[in-house]
Amino acid sequence: QVRLVESGGGLVQPGGSLRLSCAASGSIVSINTMNWYRQAPGKERELVAIISSDGSTNYADSVKGRFTISRDNAKNTVYLQMNSLKPEDTAVYYCNEWYGGTLYWGQGTQVTVSS
Repeated sequence: QVRLVESGGGLVQPGGSLRLSCAASGSIVSINTMNWYRQAPGKERELVAIISSDGSTNYADSVKGRFTISRDNAKNTVYLQMNSLKPEDTAVYYCNEWYGGTLYWGQGTQVTVSS
């Protein structure tokens, strides 16, 4: 059974930084494509960042140059480093992965950017 657990969210002022973590069990993050999504109140869930098994990354235009996705294979964990945060980055952030033909989601972690 795959389980994804996000952590690291919180309240931060505009311009600040946070690092989100997605700890995986039951799967191996180094051989899967791992994704970060976010969902703001009243909006659809949107893809934020992807890291592929070969280490290549892609980002939504809205976060390019500010967010960085990475992974620690030894800890089986994927990270999302978020810098220069803006109020519009406020959302619940989720990680997900396809594994064995099933799409798994974590429970999400709230990020609030406000002064």
